Amino acid sequence: MEDEVDRLVAAWRRERPDLDVEPLEVLSRVSRLARHLDRARRMAFAEHGLEPWEFDVLTALRRAGTPYQLSPGALLTQTLVTSGTMTNRIDRLAKKGLVERLPDPSDRRGVLVRLTEDGKDRADRSLAALLEQERAILAQLSGGQRRELAMLLRELTAPFDNIPGPG
Repeated sequence: MEDEVDRLVAAWRRERPDLDVEPLEVLSRVSRLARHLDRARRMAFAEHGLEPWEFDVLTALRRAGTPYQLSPGALLTQTLVTSGTMTNRIDRLAKKGLVERLPDPSDRRGVLVRLTEDGKDRADRSLAALLEQERAILAQLSGGQRRELAMLLRELTAPFDNIPGPG
């Protein structure tokens, strides 16, 4: 079975035989898959009136477990955005009634961000929709192939996940 990447690689091998284009065989496919996944994610979230960034914040709170709340700092760590961006996101989610700000009982100056019932419901429904889209993307692989691919991708991405961020 030939795909667009095979054609791209063949063209480069013909045009630039002096270069080793083997990395394209893997990473161009990863890049193309990422675009398909992004489209699938956006479709799954749009069904529930969410943007991808809203899903990220809501599901970070949902994963925290009962009472589904985190400090803004913990949300920053999990979503990898700046504090100004997070403040804006929390404001927008609060306006939509998906989160609420509460005083932090352990820090008089601090706040906690908590999912509302609507926020929890949307997080749960959009996650289910996302998993349905992702299962469709992976449908042609067997369970063993999916596990092997997950292991290989973990080996490839782990060094990047362990790089300290700026500051």
